[in-house]
Amino acid sequence: MSSKVLVSLRVQATQARAFEAFTDEISSWWKQNGMFFFTPRSPGVVSFETGPQGRLIETLPNGKVFEIGKIRVWDPPARLVVGWRQATFAPGQDTEVDVRFEPVGEDETRVTVEHRGWDSVPREHVAKHHFPDEIFLLRHGEYWRALLTSLNLQFKRQ
Repeated sequence: MSSKVLVSLRVQATQARAFEAFTDEISSWWKQNGMFFFTPRSPGVVSFETGPQGRLIETLPNGKVFEIGKIRVWDPPARLVVGWRQATFAPGQDTEVDVRFEPVGEDETRVTVEHRGWDSVPREHVAKHHFPDEIFLLRHGEYWRALLTSLNLQFKRQ
């Protein structure tokens, strides 16, 4: 797995609070993006079924649940790794998101997202919009940056 996005942002929250907000409150800060839908019926509501046997899901407007991925590492408040698939991925097309929460001082946390495995998805796939890897990874990195900014705004509103 070599094609990846790596984004990091300091948020105004303790490590434990940042992990909790990322996992338990994802539906309040996750912003849908027209380029990156999980299913053709998206957008729905993204949420975690937390814990070591949990998963990341999207509940669609019709009530159906799409499993984005299973939790692969559950290590609160320091780390979370979850599989990431779109409905159109073929067998063997698998990416994963590794999220690390590192305390910075007393009340800030560096949240780092590494979304890797994009080399398993061909350029022609709808998920990549036929973009060359450099362009796709840049756009996907911008999306993760916007998501982490939205997470940080969650703390500023509290």
